[in-house]
Amino acid sequence: MDQASGLRKRINTEASRITRHHSAVSADEVPLQRPRVISITSGKGGVGKTNIVGNLAVAFSRLGKKVLILDADLGLANIDIIFGIHPRHNLKHVLSGEKELKDIIVEGPEGVHIIPAGSGFTNLVDLTQGQKLSLLDEFDALAEQWDVFLIDTGAGISSNVLYFNLSADECAVVATPEPTSITDAYAMIKVMSTQHGTKYFKLLLNMVRDAEEARAVYQKLIRVADQFLNGVVIEYLGYVPADDLLRQSVLGRKPVMELYPGAASSRQIKQVARRILDAPRRLDTDGNIKFFFRRFLDYQLESGIP
Repeated sequence: MDQASGLRKRINTEASRITRHHSAVSADEVPLQRPRVISITSGKGGVGKTNIVGNLAVAFSRLGKKVLILDADLGLANIDIIFGIHPRHNLKHVLSGEKELKDIIVEGPEGVHIIPAGSGFTNLVDLTQGQKLSLLDEFDALAEQWDVFLIDTGAGISSNVLYFNLSADECAVVATPEPTSITDAYAMIKVMSTQHGTKYFKLLLNMVRDAEEARAVYQKLIRVADQFLNGVVIEYLGYVPADDLLRQSVLGRKPVMELYPGAASSRQIKQVARRILDAPRRLDTDGNIKFFFRRFLDYQLESGIP
């Protein structure tokens, strides 16, 4: 039996075991905590995606949720800069066997926790099968500790970015009013829908003048999607305005939600966080961290990646 077959068998066996367990649970029993697994992504860099992730995490925390961020912008990790933290260890130390996943998680502002990726760590799809299984076990141990699991992906449509987006329960695309950003956001949605069957997306507009400009950009994007992408639904999450206080917070290496909670950008980010939590959860996924990573591995296997 080759390594890919062995991993697939392990995944299917574990999935069946969990399904049987869930089926045996009485309806009167309290269900296990099921985190919302949300990827935050963009078609191009420079749209403020990581800043959005950090501030959304603070907003979720202030709404009483336990939040974990996976810095999945492999090789260009920036979430530590947004939070002004200096992790000593990252995913590379877990894969080398030096640390367990729980040992590298660091705490940021307002109780938000982060799994740092580390700079120069470029490709999860190059992991050996043993490393993948080890990381799967590590994620299993975290499954029931969090309410929201945010994945800060890289920009563009590389294999890593696509795998993280496909594995998450919800995919939120960040774009700005710039034509190149809109074009690249559409390209991301097109690839995920036509090549991988994803039909549901969320859109967050960043660095806009006002609500009218944000709505105009959204309408432009959905008109094109309706014309060329069959069955794709793009939900409008809201917008974050261009805000001098937000820029000052970036320079200060702190989330604007922490430094300037009354800023226009902070108010809008809080509204977006509430909108995400108020939206009904999709019922076709389990919504759990361990299932996120299991799906991540499964997509690699189906694609024939070693």
